[in-house]
Amino acid sequence: MHDSRDAIIYIGKALSLRKRVHQYFQPSHDEGVKKAQMVRQIARFEYIVTDSELEALVLECNLIKEHRPKYNTMLRDDKTYPYIKVTLGEDFPRVLFSRQQKKDRSRYFGPYTSAGAVKDTIELVNRIYQLRTCSRSLPRDIGKERPCLNYHIHLCAGPCNGGIGREEYRARVDSVLEFLNGNYGPVLKLLEGRMNEASERLEFEKAIEYRELLGSVRQIAQKQKITHTDGEDKDIIAVAADEQDAVVQVFFVRDGKLIGRDHFYVRIGAEDTQSQILATFMKQFYSGTPFIPHEIMLPGEVEEREILADWLSQKRGGKVYLRVPQKGMKEKLVEMAQKNAELVLSQDREKIKREEGRTIGALREIERLLQLEGLERVEAYDISNTNGFESVGSMIVYEKGRPKRSDYRKFRLRTVTGPDDYASMYEVLTRRFTHGIREQEALEEKELEGEYGSFTRFPDLIMMDGGRGQVNIALRVLQELHLDIPVCGMVKDDNHRTRGLYYHNVEIPIDRSSEGFKLITRIQDEAHRFAIEYHRSLRGKEQVHSVLDDIPGIGPARRKALMKKYQSLDAIKAADEADLAATDTMNARAAQEVCRFFREREEQNLRARGQGVSVEESGGV
Repeated sequence: MHDSRDAIIYIGKALSLRKRVHQYFQPSHDEGVKKAQMVRQIARFEYIVTDSELEALVLECNLIKEHRPKYNTMLRDDKTYPYIKVTLGEDFPRVLFSRQQKKDRSRYFGPYTSAGAVKDTIELVNRIYQLRTCSRSLPRDIGKERPCLNYHIHLCAGPCNGGIGREEYRARVDSVLEFLNGNYGPVLKLLEGRMNEASERLEFEKAIEYRELLGSVRQIAQKQKITHTDGEDKDIIAVAADEQDAVVQVFFVRDGKLIGRDHFYVRIGAEDTQSQILATFMKQFYSGTPFIPHEIMLPGEVEEREILADWLSQKRGGKVYLRVPQKGMKEKLVEMAQKNAELVLSQDREKIKREEGRTIGALREIERLLQLEGLERVEAYDISNTNGFESVGSMIVYEKGRPKRSDYRKFRLRTVTGPDDYASMYEVLTRRFTHGIREQEALEEKELEGEYGSFTRFPDLIMMDGGRGQVNIALRVLQELHLDIPVCGMVKDDNHRTRGLYYHNVEIPIDRSSEGFKLITRIQDEAHRFAIEYHRSLRGKEQVHSVLDDIPGIGPARRKALMKKYQSLDAIKAADEADLAATDTMNARAAQEVCRFFREREEQNLRARGQGVSVEESGGV
């Protein structure tokens, strides 16, 4: 279902789409406030026909994850879980941290819920077995370079310089695989033996090191709590919900051992049942994780249970059972997960509300200030340069009160020379929206709905870093391109701090303690930071440069003399030829070049502004 701006607001499936869609518009049909609001916003429908319910389920999962519609029950977290990767496809394998399980010749252990625990485990096995951590191609590069620091401090056996043979190295890797499979006995015995040997040789520092490693391994072994003797993989899921929020708790059991847990926040409506929440969560969660267990234990029946089980079995490549335990240890585990979910919900409810106040709530405050509706995407722009050199522009994007960094864009100015922020902003905005219009036209020609380019989606509000002048520049660009987008300026006081918004030729004061004001400040600071970082990166490449360096006949000595006498570029621009020629190291010809350069640059800037009309003269649009 699409709204008037063609944004997807809801995705659903049904055996009979005609009946399903028809019922939304029946006065007798009531599915709650959320669905009623959704129906009022529907502008058009789009549908895809599949051959089976299973295909429809898979497609629904993919589309919801891709478009994240406003009125679907949504999993807020988008986590990826870490794995321990052993690169068995290499002659001298490594033990690495990975967030993806690929179809290669490596062996993966996990997924784990704690990235810190994974890193600690990798560090531990590397210290015990002295495996390499470098990316050298062995045995091709053996002996070509000197060994790294790890070899000299005895953290690597040195396969790169022939310090250990392939067979002995693989034997150590086999021991690592046993350790990661939960066989801690050999490691404990090995460390205890090394500790005693070092103690007998009076190498007490080394003995203490082995003792600490021994304690770490024992701690890891103790954390593996046996939950069942069948040694199978299970996920235990429970949910706690109130009218607006829900928390889903998942316990991970691998090889019969409870290895960790995690919780997830879900956006729901007041009419959503536990069965619906569980079904939605499972679709989104298991569509994004590469590992699916043999059994999933639930607190109650779930919608579309048979279809879900078939889909999960298909993804796993083996049978997956969805069970609702009624007694025994399994029921106790589900109860434990339920209590944890309720605890997280009660503890984090205020945290969730504070976060929503900082984001969505702050955006609603800005809506009320500007008397707008439906604000979701905000774009802000800024210009950065040093005395007119390497002028750059930044475009930052906030969606639903949060930065969307994937949509940030940088602009290197092409038509403007010197520190002219108005002309620079004119170029940046013209390029941004012209590009967006071209992308939209290309999409319409190809009829590819939902495939967006970098600039295709236009903002609901443009926020300029400045007052009337910057706002008028933006309004003029929009008028020339026949676009209707609200524009406001973020006005600063004499101390360079935000004091209000300039909108419709009026400066609107803002309560400095409000969340809306804090969001505006964050947007302004982010636009400024992004522009400065890009400018610094370019400036670092060119080292120190001034616009004076671009003037023929002006070298370092004359540039230094001019800046010493006039202090600023504006003062140099205002000086006449005679005054310039009287400067140390300058002559009449050099003075003439300086005046000609700034005169031509001013003419170019006037053309960029549009037929030589200044921003102050243009007024409001």
